[in-house]
Amino acid sequence: MNASEGGPKWVDMPSISKMSLGGIEAGEDYHDLGMKYPDAPVPRGIGDVIVHRAILDDITGVSTLIDWISEGALVVVEMTDLLERDMELHLAVNKIQDFVERDLSGQVVRLGQSRLLLLPPVFESAGID
Repeated sequence: MNASEGGPKWVDMPSISKMSLGGIEAGEDYHDLGMKYPDAPVPRGIGDVIVHRAILDDITGVSTLIDWISEGALVVVEMTDLLERDMELHLAVNKIQDFVERDLSGQVVRLGQSRLLLLPPVFESAGID
């Protein structure tokens, strides 16, 4: 870009309402699309999968994880904040594991020290022989 242009060009798109932009301003560095469009329609075709990532701060977030996995999504859960609260950690993991493995016949896979991967029943993890 040369000096005479003076910055990025903004293109007017009549097909997109300015109200639907959620207040995006020129020069804004970061757009939190989750905040701007919390219920964005995501078209899904046959075989498409949504991957959710979440930070589980306490046991109250377990119900959201259960909703996602029951809809067939893959879920990666970060639980660093729960590691110091042993009883709450075990309660949350047991509740998640009971639902995913016993009720849905899915899998819970440990990823390192602080993460879990929740797999719905249509996915299989590769076993290590």
